[in-house]
Amino acid sequence: MGSFRDLDAWRLSMDLAVQVHTLTRTFPRDELFGLTSQLRRASQSVPLNLAEGQGRDTPMELRHFVRIARGSLAETETGLELGRRLGYVSPDDYETVMLATQRVARVLNGLLRSLSGKAPG
Repeated sequence: MGSFRDLDAWRLSMDLAVQVHTLTRTFPRDELFGLTSQLRRASQSVPLNLAEGQGRDTPMELRHFVRIARGSLAETETGLELGRRLGYVSPDDYETVMLATQRVARVLNGLLRSLSGKAPG
């Protein structure tokens, strides 16, 4: 099936995880073990799950882990929205990172369609 490094979804989600990690450096110190940690873990979970799924070496396993990655992406988006509402994320940064999450979502959905032969569910 190839390497996880060959997946566009993995490459884009790695970039997103770096963006989130960088962005959360400016969050208040009292959020270090709260929202900062949660956002970092959620965004990191997307490429980590893609790598694990690809490493399982069957389309069925990869489909399962792509679905988990989509859940982690939704969690990342929710954390970003919370950070915006709390004033930790500027409108410009929010828009930039949300565009990246949307790009990852499109690629994940396309990957899921190609693995299952139908629309993601």
